[in-house]
Amino acid sequence: MSDSVRIKWFERPSAYEPIWQAMRAFTELRGPDTPDEIWLVEHTPVYTQGQAGKPEHLLNAGGIPVVQTDRGGQITYHGPGQLMVYCLFDLRRAGLYVKEYVRLLEEAVMACLSHFGVEGACCKPGAPGVYVPQARCKTELAKISALGVKIRNGRSYHGLALNIGMDLKPFGGINPCGYEGLQTTDIASQGVEVSWEQAAQYLADYLAQAITSRATATVA
Repeated sequence: MSDSVRIKWFERPSAYEPIWQAMRAFTELRGPDTPDEIWLVEHTPVYTQGQAGKPEHLLNAGGIPVVQTDRGGQITYHGPGQLMVYCLFDLRRAGLYVKEYVRLLEEAVMACLSHFGVEGACCKPGAPGVYVPQARCKTELAKISALGVKIRNGRSYHGLALNIGMDLKPFGGINPCGYEGLQTTDIASQGVEVSWEQAAQYLADYLAQAITSRATATVA
C-alpha cells in the first residue's frame, strides 16, 4: 500500500464527460495497492443530473448541455470559476463508511473556507453540502459547496464542488440539488479574495493528509 496520494491538475477548463469517463475507468482498473488520487478540475458550463435526479428540477437549460451521470444526488451546475475536487479513494483501505466519508468532504470544505476568512460555514441536516450566511441577509443560508459521490467496490469517485468566483446565474435554470428556491453563492460574493489555485491546493493537501492518516491507522 502506498502512503501517498497522487494529486493531478487538469487543463482549465475541461469538458465534463471525458473526465467522468476517466474517473470510471480508473476506478474499474485499480487494484488493492493502487495509490489514491485527487483530481483538480474546472469545467466548461454543464448541468449534471445525478442518479436521483428528477426532470422537473431542470427549469431552463438555456443552451447549456445536460449530462446524466452516475453520482448520487440531484441536478447541479458546473462552470468556470468553480473548483471540482474529484476524490478517487479506496474507502475500505481507509476504514471509512460512506457517511463518514461525506462528513470528511464537508469538514474539508469548512476548514478551507475558515482558513481563507469565510465565516459561518455550516452543514444542514438532510441536505449534504456546505452553506454560508447570505451576504445581504445573515439569517438565510446559501449553498457554496455541493457534494456528489459514487462508491463502487468500496472505492469512491466524483467528489465535491466549491464555488470560488463564478457566474451564478446558471443556477437559476435549475432547482439546485433538487431544492426549489435554494440560493447559491461563491467565495467572491462573501467579500473574500481567494484564487482557484489556492483553494485547490488547500483542499487537496487537507484531503490527502486525511485519507493517508486513516489508511495508516487502519493498517496499524
